[in-house]
Amino acid sequence: MTRFVKQPDYEGAEFIDLSMASATFREVDLSGARMRGVLLLDADIDGAIDGLRVNGVEVMPLIEAELDRLHPERLRLQPTTPETMRDAVDVIEELWQSTLRRASVLPEEAVHRSVNDEWSLAQTLRHTIFVVDAWYGHAAALRPNPFHPIGVPASFTTNGTEFGIDESAAPTLGEILAVRAERIADLRAYLAEVTQEELTGCGGRTTRSAARRPPNVRPLSACKSSSATSGRTCSSPTVTWPSWKSSTRDAPRGQLPRSVDFSRPGRGTH
Repeated sequence: MTRFVKQPDYEGAEFIDLSMASATFREVDLSGARMRGVLLLDADIDGAIDGLRVNGVEVMPLIEAELDRLHPERLRLQPTTPETMRDAVDVIEELWQSTLRRASVLPEEAVHRSVNDEWSLAQTLRHTIFVVDAWYGHAAALRPNPFHPIGVPASFTTNGTEFGIDESAAPTLGEILAVRAERIADLRAYLAEVTQEELTGCGGRTTRSAARRPPNVRPLSACKSSSATSGRTCSSPTVTWPSWKSSTRDAPRGQLPRSVDFSRPGRGTH
């Protein structure tokens, strides 16, 4: 299979009368792409999508509505108040605990095994540590060294060492869960006291942290948990829902037991 990795940009290029059947596009920007007279049979798309029109119909609202029907917990992941934010964290943690109970019966190596060139369960959990560190430890708590070394940034982040990430780290599942539990406990303590003004960025800790917020990170109340709001634009802990969803789909039944068959995972876009 021919691979094109970090080739010169193809912006504005035309691809005419050729076959890309069964091709894989990963971390590719297709914004503004125009496809005319194409064959798109049995294709599978997962990513940050908005404004997509198929045969003249904008499909994202339809997809969002269907995702909400299939996964009604998503409706609780668009918080605007401290109370609804606390509830959103409860939702996320309940989902993760269910997944981890199923994963607990697997051998250690299974949770570190990649499936279809995607992140393993262990890597996904480590990414959620990074997400909480980015939103809470960095932007809200203003900690001088907010990022835990075992956190895993999104795959398009190439300067993880600048955040204090140890790219050679190979923690056990138990070590990962211990760090994650500590981070979630800190987050819950913060949300127990945060005010509406601080949450929306109108004053207090959130406003003071704005100047130090990582690029593209918005105040917590501006964040939603749909596929259109990936970790590239928002690092609210509520957007770890896609990370949880990706960790429970496509894995062979011998690796990660599943109660729900989800669509194909993304890779580090949460």
